[in-house]
Amino acid sequence: MRTTHLRRTGGTLLALGVAATLVACSTGGPGSASDATGGADATGASSSGPRLAVSSEGRVTVLDGETLETVGAFDSEEFTRLNPAGDGRHVMVTTSGGFQVLDTAAGSSSEPALTDLVFDADTAGHVVRHGGKTILYADGTSDTTVFESADLTDAVTDGELPAVETIEGVEAHHGVSVVLEDGTFLTTVGDSDGRTGIQVRDADGAVVAQSDECPGVHGEGTAADEAVVLGCEDGALVYHDGTITKLASPSQPYGRMGNAYVSETSPLVVGDHKDDPDAEGYLLHAVTLIDTAADTLDVVDLPEGVEYTFRGVARGPGDLAYLIGTDGAVHVLDPATGELTASWPVIGAWEGPAEWQDAHPAIVVAGDVGYVTEPATDSVHAVDLTTGEVLSSRELDVTPNEVAVATAD
Repeated sequence: MRTTHLRRTGGTLLALGVAATLVACSTGGPGSASDATGGADATGASSSGPRLAVSSEGRVTVLDGETLETVGAFDSEEFTRLNPAGDGRHVMVTTSGGFQVLDTAAGSSSEPALTDLVFDADTAGHVVRHGGKTILYADGTSDTTVFESADLTDAVTDGELPAVETIEGVEAHHGVSVVLEDGTFLTTVGDSDGRTGIQVRDADGAVVAQSDECPGVHGEGTAADEAVVLGCEDGALVYHDGTITKLASPSQPYGRMGNAYVSETSPLVVGDHKDDPDAEGYLLHAVTLIDTAADTLDVVDLPEGVEYTFRGVARGPGDLAYLIGTDGAVHVLDPATGELTASWPVIGAWEGPAEWQDAHPAIVVAGDVGYVTEPATDSVHAVDLTTGEVLSSRELDVTPNEVAVATAD
């Protein structure tokens, strides 16, 4: 077992421990795009609005958030995951080497670039953004890398990575960590045989709370007043003000919540819900509703014909939830009641993926606009989430898979 301790470093190369071995650090920066393949389509124009990063097989494409025109395209690995980096401009591309920095150039006059800068990680996993910090988790070591989100833009402009804080893990597992504004560190607990719960440490590294009542712990979200929610195979855990509370699912012994969709201005959390451990496929027909102020958990069934996957839910205007269903409509869900208050047709009806990595519809949000992918037609659509109007649509020359938005904030 590895010793758990906190390591703080200020230098760019030392911050990663092994960063000197990365090809990235000597040549990285916004001007060093890796084998750009979409140069003929790139406009290079300044963008004051959001940019959309879209992954496809062996490629990452950057779209203008208003026109959905391609402004950059870059060779990458066969399958990559995408997450906003937290600074409004960059996206983390999860690769076999770690978290690679994609500069979408949102809000700047620069051109997009898949930089050579990589936060090294053994089996890169979750990316969390909270309290002005970006938190990267490595499944292969359970190490957590933390940096100030606002430092990323200037660092990348200078061709380097920002200074980081590394918190060494104990037993490797597919996990996640969160850092609260007062320095409280929350991380999952598990090993190669499974995941069991969470541990909470104060800013000095002392354990202040822990729970082993969360089999299969997965997914996190931080709601209003820094209430942190994590899903379990039989409900959820809520950490708030030094206390961990277990909320049991009404479907027992199995009622899995694996993803939390949150707004940091609302105490209400929307989670996915699976009630049959033997069910085939990845389509879900119910949602979990958690009130972190009242410490309650409810499960609400969706109308017949409306199913979704983990990629199909996002929070947006009015702290409501927006769900892209298998009927092709964006459904507006009120987390306070569990009711669908509106449904807007956007894409064609679709079936669930055979494997979770397979391309299937997803939704992400920037302001009042939701971006919906439609792999069946190789298309992306921008939807006004206050009216349901489809603002723009664009057919790509690739099949969209994962998607992330840089908001230019």
